[in-house]
Amino acid sequence: MYPFLKQVQGPHRTSLSYYSNLIDHCLSLKSLTFAKTIHAQLIKVGFDSHTFLGNRCLDLYSQYGTVNDALKVFDGIAEKNCISWNICLKGLFRYGHVERAGCLFDEMPVRDVVSWNTMISGYVSRGFVDNAVGIFMEMQNAGVRPSGFTLSILMLLVSCAHHGKQIHGCIVRSGLNLSNVVLGNSLIDMYGKLGLLDYAFGVFFTMEELDLISWNTLILSCHRSGYRELALDQFCLMRTTGHLPDQFTMSTVISVCSKLQNLEKGKQIFALCVKMGFISNSIVLSAVIDLFSKCNRLQDLIQPFKELDQWDSALSNSIISSYAAHGFVEDAMQLFVLTMRENLRPTEFTLSSVLSTVSTLFPTEQGCQIHALVVKLGFEPDAVVANSLVENYSKVGLIDYAMKIFTNMGVRDLISWNTMILGLTNNGRVYKALDIFKELVQRGPKPDRTTLAGVLMACNYGSFVDEGMIIFSSMEKEYGVVPGDEHYACIVELLSQAGKIKEAIDVIDAMPYEPSFVIWRSILHTSVIHGDLKLTERVAERMMELEPQSSLPYLVLSLAYEMRGRWESIVRVRNSMEHKLVKKVTGCSWIGIKNHIYMFKADQVVHHGGEDIYLVLRVLIGQMEDKDYSDLHAYIN
Repeated sequence: MYPFLKQVQGPHRTSLSYYSNLIDHCLSLKSLTFAKTIHAQLIKVGFDSHTFLGNRCLDLYSQYGTVNDALKVFDGIAEKNCISWNICLKGLFRYGHVERAGCLFDEMPVRDVVSWNTMISGYVSRGFVDNAVGIFMEMQNAGVRPSGFTLSILMLLVSCAHHGKQIHGCIVRSGLNLSNVVLGNSLIDMYGKLGLLDYAFGVFFTMEELDLISWNTLILSCHRSGYRELALDQFCLMRTTGHLPDQFTMSTVISVCSKLQNLEKGKQIFALCVKMGFISNSIVLSAVIDLFSKCNRLQDLIQPFKELDQWDSALSNSIISSYAAHGFVEDAMQLFVLTMRENLRPTEFTLSSVLSTVSTLFPTEQGCQIHALVVKLGFEPDAVVANSLVENYSKVGLIDYAMKIFTNMGVRDLISWNTMILGLTNNGRVYKALDIFKELVQRGPKPDRTTLAGVLMACNYGSFVDEGMIIFSSMEKEYGVVPGDEHYACIVELLSQAGKIKEAIDVIDAMPYEPSFVIWRSILHTSVIHGDLKLTERVAERMMELEPQSSLPYLVLSLAYEMRGRWESIVRVRNSMEHKLVKKVTGCSWIGIKNHIYMFKADQVVHHGGEDIYLVLRVLIGQMEDKDYSDLHAYIN
């Protein structure tokens, strides 16, 4: 099977270098079958217990074999050195045997700094951050001096400025100066993540040597901290030092332009990307897509990408998400279908965007088709996709399907709970929404402001005044959420609809800030129903001050005057509307037929294909007359 195993004969077949070279070749091939062949040869010639070759074979199995193969090799090494233990530790972490790695570490007769680093990095890679910090504390107590690699790992775990400065101090005390460029870059990255940009610059200026990663990290730190013009300045300065930017540099700088919504500067950076040959890089192109999207220039996006010979999954996913986010529903769906025909696998984020798009305009059947695709691609357990499915089915009224998906979710994050509560509320299942909220309080994550807005909306729709007031009153104390506009709007509307206008006004008066247009709107409707003209005038005037271009307060006030026959007042209100150029909100309806969406605006007489539409309408009216739907006929006329 492997002829080169027979090429060397005689005593050379039993040399250590020969088998060492074979293992090197096997590492390049990444072949488990070849690894087992070499291992069998070592056993045959009696070299399997040799420390050096045993360690090499152990490293081979740790990377491309199974954990049982690796442990057999480890047990077969007659005289294990510290390297043997360290390789085995690393392999156990790679295979996910965290507890067994901890036991092996405890059995080690001798530990060097690599042993401690392997444990710390292994715990970090598997998400056991507390264990990693605990091992570092043990390392210090054992008197082992941390290396630059140790401290670089710890910098990834820092979550507050105090701990970050402690690690920096530990570097100074350990005698590790900033001639180590990797350590310096890690410090810049740590301070950048903490928002301590002045400290990041302090490290940068004191480093004895700078590389491209140093500049990239500094530019990204400026970007993260919100100093985006400063990030662009650093990019310009980097180019004067002779450091050539890479794909990561360019994608970061384009992202900076996106946040600044500086399209002209972004186009200049994009032109530089083309000049440097980065036009085919997915990371750079995704950043360019985001730039055009954030600057609302999707029409400029198409031309540069028409010249690409080949699209990949990441690129097509970014474009689909951008079109969906900007409301270009049909375009997003057509792109999605095109990518599927080209066998470009969608990601969970693409499917989430498409599901949101489908629920907005397209028929229910298409949502079900996307769900079938989700199952086929194996994305059903993914929380992002599952949440989008719940939202999709909720929006189209299939709340039982949404509930079934929610119930079967293995892991529910807060978005899952919020989506289900809002879905149940919007579909009139207010009792069930409150039950889900109670379940969340008992066993789920802590509710946030979105959760409480959904629950108060459920109380509003169900007219649960007492329960709504209890939840509203305990928001800050029980859940640490300060009431916002959305919460005040719900509770004011709840009280108003229950006829408790005085209590609603009291809530508004007790607000720590000026009530918004939405909050006053709830009072306005109720005041008209209850015939309180003075309150209607007061609220309408306040709403006109907050949003002068809205037609709602003028129309409601006109209606209130009309009910009392005050025609002069009606004329005055209408003249005021014309004088202030108030914009009337035009309602619209749409219908999906096959792959097209037809939109009909209010008071619109002529449509595309209008003659056919009205012909069909007359036929329908004739059928209704035959079946004596006289009331409906009168309504249509």
